[in-house]
Formats: sequence, structure tokens, C-alpha cells
Amino acid sequence: MSESVDQKSGTSAKPKTSGFLGPDRWWHIAFGALMAIALVSFTLWSFGYVDPSANRILLITTILFGLFMAFNIGGNDVANSFGTSVGAGTLSMKQALVVAAIFEVSGAVLAGGEVTETVRSGIVDLNAFDLAPMDFVFIMMSALLGAALWLLVATRMGWPVSTTHSIVGGIVGASLTLGFVTGTGGWSMVQWSEIGKIVMSWVLSPLLGGVVAWLLFGQIKKHILVFNDRMDEKLRELKRERAELRTTHKQAFERLDELQQISYTNAMARDAEVYLRDNYDPQELESDYYRDLHQIEERAKEINAHRALETWVPLLAAFGAVVIGSMLLFKGLKNLHLDLGSVGNFLILGMIAASVWMAVFIFARTLKKQALSRSTFLLFSWMQVFTASAFAFSHGSNDIANAIGPFAAILDVLKTNSINDEAGVPAAVMVTAGVALIAGLWFIGRFVIKTVGSGLTEMHPASGFTAELSAAGVVMLASVLGLPVSSTHILIGAVLGVGIVNRAANWNLMKPIALAWVITVPAAAAIGAVGVLTLRAVFG
Repeated sequence: MSESVDQKSGTSAKPKTSGFLGPDRWWHIAFGALMAIALVSFTLWSFGYVDPSANRILLITTILFGLFMAFNIGGNDVANSFGTSVGAGTLSMKQALVVAAIFEVSGAVLAGGEVTETVRSGIVDLNAFDLAPMDFVFIMMSALLGAALWLLVATRMGWPVSTTHSIVGGIVGASLTLGFVTGTGGWSMVQWSEIGKIVMSWVLSPLLGGVVAWLLFGQIKKHILVFNDRMDEKLRELKRERAELRTTHKQAFERLDELQQISYTNAMARDAEVYLRDNYDPQELESDYYRDLHQIEERAKEINAHRALETWVPLLAAFGAVVIGSMLLFKGLKNLHLDLGSVGNFLILGMIAASVWMAVFIFARTLKKQALSRSTFLLFSWMQVFTASAFAFSHGSNDIANAIGPFAAILDVLKTNSINDEAGVPAAVMVTAGVALIAGLWFIGRFVIKTVGSGLTEMHPASGFTAELSAAGVVMLASVLGLPVSSTHILIGAVLGVGIVNRAANWNLMKPIALAWVITVPAAAAIGAVGVLTLRAVFG
């Protein structure tokens, strides 16, 4: 029976439920309401932004597609970025949401740039044929829809995929279909060399991320984690010796006669006062118990269990700060055109490194009285939150253009009735897309977070920090060298690199993820192709 009977009252005692929408119903309602307010407010704002003669239904449809894309980027791409932090226990889902909301939206608004390329001559050369402004709108709308629907499917399955590849697939599918249908273009419209780079990134991105994470985490594990385990064992041995010392001396004390016990108790009391002084002379100790205890404590000092945390972790944090700082200066803040020069950039990075080194060193010293495992968890948790926050800011300032680019291009056409090489990006667009991004992380992001945070391998703050730092470093290196990579694929490779070091990589889960990477472009292209035909039929 599914119900138990209360013997006293005779009534059925039903199991307690979480109620409507579960235990987080107010969070669901809050984000649902926030999304609805953002949608309505932006729609009303857009009526005054575009040309008064623009088709209102087409405009509303565009807004829905654009925010739907941003919603799914939040559920997949942002969730992928914060998966290691949540999986390691550094942040809860709600804390990750707050951090993402602040840094993603700040990155988009503060450093997202006032203009965006309209993809007119990118992977598909739309200049190759005479393209009507409305056909360009239909291509961009179809690309948004195709990318968003594929991202939704992948997110629901827990597969982290590239949002850039998704939008590229949507544009390719819609453009080719329109070219063939109108007879104005064909296969030559596509820059196949760019498609080749995407194919190359399927292998190059996870390989680079995996190798760097494998090398870095191997050293962290050897010089910090394994060392700490050895020190922990020595500390446990000393703890056992202290316990045995108490037991032995208690038994010896009980064998003394009354006068001897009184004399020994007085000696112990005097020794206790001496022992509490910072710099006492061991020769002052009278009792065998405190002499033996002193020897144990001296051995504990010689062990210096926190040596790795005080030596290597501050250096590692300083190195990580330089990598993250470089990513912010050269990638996250590039749209602000700070023009600091090479010397200025190096000085800023030097100051950041020195400040972080001092802060982490002092923090490590204050944790000396904490258990070694607890100190390690706290230090790496702090560093992981730092890297995740910086990664989120950089993501907001750059990758949010995957949703903003086509969306802003459509709004620009509806405003000017012409296709421009660049389109203005009003702050209202950035903020609304940011709201949709965070809503997507809350409502559907947990599926990808589960994959990245615990599915591919078990995460600890040290391994999570390594994966994030390795991904940031590879993204920076690839940007400098011009290598075709995907930040999503790099992070997954880094997570697997950590798993290989721990001999705990889940290759069975990686197989469907790799397949999802391969079919991302054709899947989004197929939806984009159907979408452009449907939109032309409906809106003509």
C-alpha cells in the first residue's frame, strides 16, 4: 500500500511532498517573473527603436528567438563554465547563479562592445549574391532558432556543446537553403576552410585542454595533494602517540602511592603553566609526561605539515592570477580599447600576481591551526571561485555575442532597412540577453553542470581549479596563436585530463558528448534550413 494508516486517528498519513514546483518554487517563480518582465519591457522598448513601418509580429518573433538563444546559452555554455565549481562543492547551485548573474551580465554590459559584426562576410559570404534585407533577417532568425533548439536538446541530455558551432551551423543551413531556393547562390557561398577549422577544433580543443590539465594537475597532485596526504598520516601517527602517552602515564600515575600522586600532581600543574608560555625552556619541565609531550610537539613542528600550502599554493595562485588577468586584459576587456601598451599590461599583471601571492600566503598562514584537509579545501575553493568569476566575466564580454550578433543584426535591419557590416548593440539588448542567460542557467543548467561537475570525473576544489585555469590558459594561447578552438571543448578536455591523472575518467559518458560535437553543425543547419523556408512562407 502507498499510504500508511494512523492507528490513533484512523486517517491515512500521506507522505510529505515538496508542493507546487518543488522546494525551490519561489526561485522558479522569481526567475520566471524576471524573464517575463524582461521580455515585455524589451518588446515595448524595441517598438520605439526599430522603424515604425517594421512588421511588429516579425519583431516579436525575433525577440523570442533571440532570448530563446540566450536562454539556452545560459543552460549550456554558462553551466559548462560553472560545472566544476558546483561539482567540487565550492559553490552551491544558487551561489553559482549569483556569481554568474553578476559577472556574466557585467561582462556583457561593461565590456561587451557597442557594436558587433553582423556575420555578413564570415563563414558564409553573403556578399557573394544580391541579398534582400528581409532575406538576411530570415537567415539570422533561422540561425538563432536552429542553434537554440539544438542547444536545448543537447542541454537536456547533459551534453556540453559549442554555442559558436551551433550558430555557425544555423547560418550555413539557412544561407545555403535560401541560395538554392532563389537560385542566387550555392555551395561556393560557404567558406569551407572555416568549416575545416571547426572540424579540427573537435580534436585540437579537448587535446590541448587535456594535455595542459594533465601536466598541471599531475604537478599539483605530486607536490601538494600527495604531500599533504603523507603529512596527514604523520599527524595522525602523532595523535595516536599523544593518546598512548596519556594512557601510559595515567596507568603509571594510578600505581603511585598517595604522597607520590600529590607530588606528581603539583609537578604537572607547574609544568602546565610553563607549557602554555610561547618560548619556554624544556629544562624547566619536571614531569615525564610533559617532557615526552614536548618531544612529540617538536617532531610535529619538524614535520611542518602546511609547508606545501604555504610555499606552492601562493605561487600557483599568482601564476593563475597572471593567466586570468591576461585573459581579462587581452580578451575580456578588449572591447574597451584601453590601449595600455605592453609595458602597462606587464606592470598590471605583475601587481596582480604580487597581490594575490601575498594574500594567499597570509591566508595559508592563518589556516595553520585548521586540519590539513580543511585548509587545502578552503584555499583551492577560494582560488576556484576567483577563476570561475573571471571566466564568467570574459564569457559575458565575448561569447554572449553568439546570441547578440545575429539578434542585433536583425534589429539593425528593421531599424535602417539595410544590411550593414556592423550593428549597434544598445545596453537594453545586453541586459535583456543577460537576464535570459541567467534564467537558462537556473532552469536547465543543472543537467550540464551534473555532467561537467561529477559525470566525467569526481571533482575536488583543486581539480576544479586546475581544469578552469588550464582552460583559461589554452584559450589565451589559442587566441595569440590563432588556433581554431572552442572554449567548451577545451574545458571538457581539461576535466578529462584531471580524470586521467586520478585514473577516474568516464569515457562512456564522453562518447555521446563527442558525437554531439560532431553533429552540432549539421543539426543546427538542418533546423535553420527548415526555419528559413517557413519564415519566408509566413512573412513573405
